[in-house]
Amino acid sequence: MSVQSSVPLATREDLALAYTPGVAQVCEAIADDESLVHQLTWVGRAVAVVTDGSAVLGLGNIGPRAAMPVMEGKAVLFKQFGGVDAVPICLDTQDPDEIVAIVTALAPSFGGINLEDISAPRCFDIERRLEATLPIPVFHDDQHGTAIVVLAALRNAARVLGRDLRDLRIVVSGAGAAGVAVTKMLISGGADAGEIVVLDSRGCLHTGRTDLNPEKAALAATTNAGGITGDIASALRGADVLIGVSGGTIGEAALAGMSPGGAIFALANPTPEVHPEIAARYAAVVATGRSDFPNQINNVLAFPGIFRGALDAGATRITDGMKVAAANAIAGVLAESELSTGAIVPSALDPRVAPAVAAAVAAAARRDGVLR
Repeated sequence: MSVQSSVPLATREDLALAYTPGVAQVCEAIADDESLVHQLTWVGRAVAVVTDGSAVLGLGNIGPRAAMPVMEGKAVLFKQFGGVDAVPICLDTQDPDEIVAIVTALAPSFGGINLEDISAPRCFDIERRLEATLPIPVFHDDQHGTAIVVLAALRNAARVLGRDLRDLRIVVSGAGAAGVAVTKMLISGGADAGEIVVLDSRGCLHTGRTDLNPEKAALAATTNAGGITGDIASALRGADVLIGVSGGTIGEAALAGMSPGGAIFALANPTPEVHPEIAARYAAVVATGRSDFPNQINNVLAFPGIFRGALDAGATRITDGMKVAAANAIAGVLAESELSTGAIVPSALDPRVAPAVAAAVAAAARRDGVLR
């Protein structure tokens, strides 16, 4: 990565315009009207990619320094696919109060905040507090980026299978940041909440459990209308869709209970919960988070276009409507003739994706009335 000027500094006049004395006129204009900072500086197209290193990829709590390569890579993807300038910021604290205070203090330098690789359940509280405090979009990609692409993929999987999203029985294995967000996104996108069963490491979430944190308790209250209890095998009996966002391994005996002709999204990285070859024995559509198998559920399909659209529209936050619009745009990139069981989402390198997502998100921001 590097920082490069967008204008040349070849003459004394160039220098006088970019720095002193010309820069003082811009400073005075912004001092009179702070909203001009989005037009007259890079703030209107810059995003902070912020982590505390507590949940990096599948590597766990490896700390802020070891997290830097991932944040740099994320910044490169922002620029490559969305034309958005991004700065990796790795914080040497895992205290939610300190993280909120630091990001709030940094916020005037950026047009948006992308939270990354912060462990659950702290990530929920941090995001909520920053959303309430800051007048710019805040987006935890591990939650919402994954959820948006999963919704897009399941929409297209349902099209390929000749099914309706609302009629699918869905099991979500994992109730961390991604699992909670995926479940909420599927409901926002039209899935039947009562037909979704979510599991954590102790089994199915249901209203009879007394060991749930507030996020899990809220899910238990809105999902699993049948009150299914027990382990993954109990949840998968008769299910049409399995979405794995938990890590670990799901055995064939449990998969054998699924309804035939469904879908398995095994998204743990680098080792899926179910190997695709095994998943294919029990499902018609199989997806992973890996690039070496078909149907890669990759967040890069979502976040560059989401921030591009939000920044272009001057959005103050990212609404559920904007997220659903992004999912619909990703799903809609593939024409009917391009869809198949092995192609339910566009390639991460498809140049059509980010512009389509950006346009849909900007339009949804205008509809939702969240503009500066």
